[in-house]
Parts: sequence; structure tokens; C-alpha cells
Amino acid sequence: MTTLAIVGTGNIAAGYLTDLRTYPGIAVVGGYDDDQARSAAFGAAHDLPIYGSFDELLADDKVDVVVNLTPLAAHAPVTRAALRAGKHVFSEKPLAPTAPEARSLIAEAAAHGRRLGCAPHTYLGEAIQTAWKLVRDDAVGPIKLVYAEVNHDRIESWHPAPQGPYRSGPLYDVGVYSLTALTAMLGPARRVWAYGTILKADRVTLSGEMFSPQAPDFSVVVLELAGGATVRLTANFYVGAGTRQSGIELHGERGSIHIADWTNFDSEIRAGLPPEPVPLLGDPYRGIPWGRGVAEFVSAINEGRPHRCSAEHAAHIVDVLAAASHSQRTGAPVDVTSTFPAPLPMPWAA
Repeated sequence: MTTLAIVGTGNIAAGYLTDLRTYPGIAVVGGYDDDQARSAAFGAAHDLPIYGSFDELLADDKVDVVVNLTPLAAHAPVTRAALRAGKHVFSEKPLAPTAPEARSLIAEAAAHGRRLGCAPHTYLGEAIQTAWKLVRDDAVGPIKLVYAEVNHDRIESWHPAPQGPYRSGPLYDVGVYSLTALTAMLGPARRVWAYGTILKADRVTLSGEMFSPQAPDFSVVVLELAGGATVRLTANFYVGAGTRQSGIELHGERGSIHIADWTNFDSEIRAGLPPEPVPLLGDPYRGIPWGRGVAEFVSAINEGRPHRCSAEHAAHIVDVLAAASHSQRTGAPVDVTSTFPAPLPMPWAA
């Protein structure tokens, strides 16, 4: 039995905990959040013991893996402390706010002989695995052009604490899903151009509190990938259901592959010219199993093999985000030199 503890009991913690409890061989033994009232309410709602302090959690020898679900600003310090305490860590995305911090966490994990993994894990799902298999099988020829749409709407209409995502912006918060999937399938980014702006400066929380975005709420990023594809990605916190543009399109010499959306594991996949529906590989999960990346991470540790959602890949994504932010400020393209071990497809999609 591998034992886990959750740090950060905010918006996504319930999804993680509920799904993690479905995997044999995994036990979530406790949780912690700096907001004691929130963590107490979470523990009561989900029958989960809550640690009195972060230090108490780190001192618990029963805990094998820390699942870091804190806000972005806390990712690096929480992950670093857990690694130093001898825990493996699986972190929510992005791995860290800056590229130097991301690299330092990789070095920390190596120094302590611990594993470090990072979300997003949606490319482990049946939909994107199916699309990736089509790419590997050369179903539409070499992929030359990709359109990725991340239209995530005005999240203050449903998110209980939207200020955090608006501090980093949609590129960092949700653009990473498509960036991670595409670099897994098509290779690392080599050059980045980006534009960003704030479309709506006045935002209101569900409780009526006014706030303003601290980063662009609309970004357009163009990437040249090492595998030869050019990607145009948009990410915004402005429009959602109102747009007809969604998902990811991969265009090759002999046709196209359409991924209807970048989140749900049972998303429709179409391929060909014109694109027609393709049966999904595996047993498609309806929606998002939030714990799948952690479960794969735990299995890899127990089996002594590399885990798929690697820190090196996550650090490359942080490099891409940093390059995009720099390009937005300067208007100039930015070269990216980092790389990562190519992840393997899931066994049932190989």
C-alpha cells in the first residue's frame, strides 16, 4: 500500500481525493491547508484526517507521497520541503512560477533520491492517447500545423477563489494542458512568439468582491516545435460556450485530427479528410479522473520505471511559459533550448 497526503484543500482537492480513493494499492491518509477553516471543512466533508501543521504532515513516516495542490506561488516551497523530508511529490501544474525554481526542484529531487512528477496528466486519457496513436501511425501524414483553443470563460462565474488564476493568467492556468499534450506528442518547443492583453479589467467574485487580473486574460502563442510542427494556441478567461472554436486540431499532409476538447478523457476524436469519428482506445473515462496522473506516478515508483508526467517535461513547459511572457513584454521571439525524456504512450495505446 502506498500512502498519500494532500497539501492544499482548495477547488480541485475534492476531485483528486474522490478519484484517488478508487485505485487499489493507494491510501490517502490525511490532508493539510494553511487555511485551517477550509481544511477542517474539507476533512469533515470527505472523512479525511487533517494534520495540525505542514510540519506534522512532513514528520509522518506513513506518508510516502505528497500531492501538492496548493496555489502556484506555494508550489516550489511546498514541493521543496516535502522532498527534503524524504517524500515523493506529485505537484499540480505548473511545476513552479519560474524556470530557475523548476530546475532547482528537479535538482532537489535528485539530491534526495525522490521522485517528482507534475500535472497535467490529461494526455494520459483515452482521447488524447487515441489522437497520439494516429500521429505515431502517420494516419494523416507528418503534422505541420496545430490550432489549440483554450477558451475557458469567465471563471469568476463559478470558481470560489478566482483571484489566484487571474494572478497568473489563463496561459499558466489552463494553457498548460494543451502545451503539455502537444509537446508530449510532437516534441519540445524551440521558439516562442506571444501576445497578451487584458480584455476585461473589472471582475467580480461570487461573493461580490471586485478584483482585476494581474496578468493577461487573453494570450496568443505561436510555437515552433522540434518535430517540425507550428502551433498557434489561444488561451483566455473571457469567452467559453459563446465561441465555436474549441479543442485541438492537428493538420498533416493527408488530412487532419480533431480533438473535441482538451480536458475530458472521452472527448470525440475525428481523423481523415474530411475528419470522421474514430473509436477511442481503451475504456474511455467519462470526464476527468483527477487521480490518474498520481496513480501512474505511484505505479512507476513501485515498478521501478520512469513515470510519465515527468518533472523534466513540466520544467520545459515552465520554460515555454516564461518565454511567452517575455515575448509578450518585448514583442520579440524567444528561443527555448530545454528538452525532456519523451514520455511513453499508455500500454493499452502503444
